[in-house]
Amino acid sequence: MAALGVLAALFLAQHTARCISLDAAKVWNLCVVALFAALVGSRLLVIVANWNDLRKHPLWLLGLAMVHHPLVAVAGAVAAVLAAGFYVMLHKMPLRAVADALAAPLAVAAAFEQLGALLAGSGYGIEVGNGFARHWAVTYESPLAARWSGAPLGVPVHPAQAYAALGFLALAIFLLVWLPRRSNPGDVAGIGLMGTGVLVYGAELFRDSEGRGAFFGGTVDGPQLAGLALVLAGAGLLLEWSKRRERNEAVNGS
Repeated sequence: MAALGVLAALFLAQHTARCISLDAAKVWNLCVVALFAALVGSRLLVIVANWNDLRKHPLWLLGLAMVHHPLVAVAGAVAAVLAAGFYVMLHKMPLRAVADALAAPLAVAAAFEQLGALLAGSGYGIEVGNGFARHWAVTYESPLAARWSGAPLGVPVHPAQAYAALGFLALAIFLLVWLPRRSNPGDVAGIGLMGTGVLVYGAELFRDSEGRGAFFGGTVDGPQLAGLALVLAGAGLLLEWSKRRERNEAVNGS
């Protein structure tokens, strides 16, 4: 499912690039470079964290693709952003426009990834009570879900991954509609960051907190903290573009 999400994002990025008059070929290459960097960065973190075990059992390297953890996702995201930023500077592409073009495709990729997590049991939800939520609860029965993701077996839990997937899909549709109507370059990227942060934070309310970290006395976990950072980054981006436009209008007016 994650691979399908990557393919969908790549092809959608071609459409969004043309929509705002970007070189679609360069956007394709940028996405491939960022994807490769994300895979390498995330797997390197897993190797470093488990080096002693992997030295004793080299064949375990073949199972690294099955390891899911928020820190692994963060490492991949950081590597992808750094690689994409380098590519943008190297080819002198307009950073704000590129960010706008990639906002919706990234949301689509996230939606597919969360559907894959739902099927695998990764990032599983908290146990549901006897309320109405039991009608759409999921119950994992495969030992593989417990082995690779730690999902509880035989326990009805919230499909938190499905909540996130639906949210990311709705966000992607909104960003696609907004893209040709944007007032300033960077507006779509700012809205995408804020929307992603809200979705990450909200989905965590329904996820089991095991292995996700705890901050400020357990008030928020690691992904929620990252979600808040994304909201602030998106808001700062929108505010910066707004102030810059006001300055430009003042200069042009005078």
